[in-house]
Amino acid sequence: MMETIGLYNYWVVIVLMMTGFYIVVARDNLIKKVIGLSIFQTSVFLLFISVGKVEGGTAPIIADGFEVYSNPLPGVLILTAIVVGVATTAVALGLVVRINEEYGTIEETEIHRQDVEA
Repeated sequence: MMETIGLYNYWVVIVLMMTGFYIVVARDNLIKKVIGLSIFQTSVFLLFISVGKVEGGTAPIIADGFEVYSNPLPGVLILTAIVVGVATTAVALGLVVRINEEYGTIEETEIHRQDVEA
């Protein structure tokens, strides 16, 4: 039981991942889908950060008295992924604005109906 509670960060990752996935699949509103993708993406960031942490590890600077080091690569990759994620979200929201200008709605079913009729 204690081991399960000790892994609470992984439970948070699972809850966020499934919440984001559910929003993307179950909602027709394009803004909600973009938000769901952002939540899903955040859960992946948390997963990588959680995996990269070493219990008792320190920064990888060689010094006397330290024998366990944490890998800095996951943190660096996540910083890059956050920048890419913000840019991707901005592009997605820009596309939603353009879709709204063209179709007059951001509901996926309504857009699909208009495409079928055309």
